[in-house]
Amino acid sequence: MLNEYIFHDTKKLRCGYTTGSCAAGASKAAAEMLITGNNIDSAVLPTPKGIMLSLDIVSPEISFDYASCAIRKDSGDDPDITNGILVFARAQRIASGIEIDGGCGIGRVTKNGLDQPVGAAAINSVPRKMIEAAVAEIIEKYDYSGGIKIIISVPGGEEIAKKTYNPRLGIIGGISIIGTSGIVEPMSNSALIDTIRTEVRMRSAEGLKNLLFTIGNYSEDFLKKEMPLVLEKSVKCSNFVGEAIEAGLEFGFECVLIVGHAGKLVKLGAGIMNMHSSQADGRMDVLVTCGVLAGADCETLKKIPECVTVDEALEILEKSGFMRQTMIILLNRISFYLNAKVKNTIKIGAVVFSNKYGILGKTENAQEIISKISEEYNG
Repeated sequence: MLNEYIFHDTKKLRCGYTTGSCAAGASKAAAEMLITGNNIDSAVLPTPKGIMLSLDIVSPEISFDYASCAIRKDSGDDPDITNGILVFARAQRIASGIEIDGGCGIGRVTKNGLDQPVGAAAINSVPRKMIEAAVAEIIEKYDYSGGIKIIISVPGGEEIAKKTYNPRLGIIGGISIIGTSGIVEPMSNSALIDTIRTEVRMRSAEGLKNLLFTIGNYSEDFLKKEMPLVLEKSVKCSNFVGEAIEAGLEFGFECVLIVGHAGKLVKLGAGIMNMHSSQADGRMDVLVTCGVLAGADCETLKKIPECVTVDEALEILEKSGFMRQTMIILLNRISFYLNAKVKNTIKIGAVVFSNKYGILGKTENAQEIISKISEEYNG
């Protein structure tokens, strides 16, 4: 068990280790068993983060031309779907060099723009480097003159993968072996942000110039009704609008459109780019400010801070006759902050809707971007 901790929201949480660390540790142990013919109990592994791991070996097996073992994934206090899985490495003798491939339960890449090329096992670059370094260490330690092929597998990986982003990303048949630091930090958003960047990179690899972001299920349901042919090429950015926009800039998109429910996008009216409630709220404050500028009466404005949801606040504004003008002001503010985010280097816009009122408005560039997306995606 890894005794490294972080604090999150005043709680002390134990860190774990990635599938990449499991694969590298199992590979190191399997290579040593192959060369020496002896079982070993643990593998010591340095991680890119600089933390040394001592990983217990599970299910060792040795024959003349191969050795196999596993390491059980420990995600610490992170609610990771891969926690507890067994990551196996099988080491086989080859003439020279170190080869790495995926076996049962490891996905295969079927789309361009991912970390690995089409057809390759979904074992990302950093885990591959960790595996190669671990096996090379054993080859040097025992002055072994041949080569070793490593095959990584995860029993049940295909079923686990159905509950991950892999099918959406075009990784078929199993999970991915991932991790850039070798360590899992509980409640970290890095994995989700990495997924967003991966999807954006894939859209770039497909040759798209215009990028469509959705916030979540509400956005996708809205798109199915309003823009039914573009959903499969959209990228869900969840609460991470700022990071998603930065990815769009990084990969050279010419236009970015964000489609989201008012309950989330109203925060953009204050320049808030992380929509999670634990980061910032400000929804009612933004609506009150926009309502004041729209000329709403004092009695109407006093009711808004008592609202729990934006939909409830919108209903109050609608009954008082100020919703339309409030939305115009809100959209102008959203446009200002979005353009400031991209420093006016690309065209960026937003479509804001609610379940009750449908489209509440579009920023100044939104309709032009919608036309470009429709032409590009549907063409």
